[in-house]
Amino acid sequence: MAHRHLTHDAEPHHRNVKSGGARAAVFGISDGLVTNVSLILGVAGAHPGGGIVLLSGLSGLVAGAFSMAAGEYVSMQAQRELLERELEVERQALRRSPTAERNELAVIYEGRGLEPDLARELATRMMRDPAMALETHAREELGIDPYALGSPSIAASSSFATFALGAVLPLIPWFVGNGNTAILASIAIGAIAAIVVGVVLGLLTGRSPVRGALRQLGAATLAAAVTYGIGRAVGVST
Repeated sequence: MAHRHLTHDAEPHHRNVKSGGARAAVFGISDGLVTNVSLILGVAGAHPGGGIVLLSGLSGLVAGAFSMAAGEYVSMQAQRELLERELEVERQALRRSPTAERNELAVIYEGRGLEPDLARELATRMMRDPAMALETHAREELGIDPYALGSPSIAASSSFATFALGAVLPLIPWFVGNGNTAILASIAIGAIAAIVVGVVLGLLTGRSPVRGALRQLGAATLAAAVTYGIGRAVGVST
């Protein structure tokens, strides 16, 4: 449809953030990093063998990635189905009561400052094309873009991949080493990764990269310190 083409070509500087993939990627890599660095250091704090820490980290990676992906898919699918239901209700209303829907649209335009005659004319034009009428009513009444309801599969795959990426980073030292050296390496990698994630988030959202880095580093540090302390306490007492 021509109006859709115009909408997308007129503002090429905007990123498409409505599919759910960007949101899932952000939460995925952040959760993967914080969750697994905490798990790894918590287990390492009890001073088991390096193989136990590695197995725990791998288990956390796999379980967390599948859990995140499943959760994103279910939540995005439920959201999509709810929105589709609202669109179907609106579609049926347009078929049964086109005059009432046209008048409703005209009232909306009047409320936005258009003269009554111009509002009615615009509403009449919008109602001539069923697809345009549905899109217009969805946007104006429901705040829904029927062409951007979100993709459950994109959200799930993005969440899985990014969680796994975040979770594998602090686990890398345990593939080649163990003990205090691996613990310190995990801490260093986790800290660097947290700072990078925070900076990227700050840049993507137009916020302060420094603030984003400090916030992400603080969250990861707090979680890791608590779990490491619990691991130390349990390890000493057993």
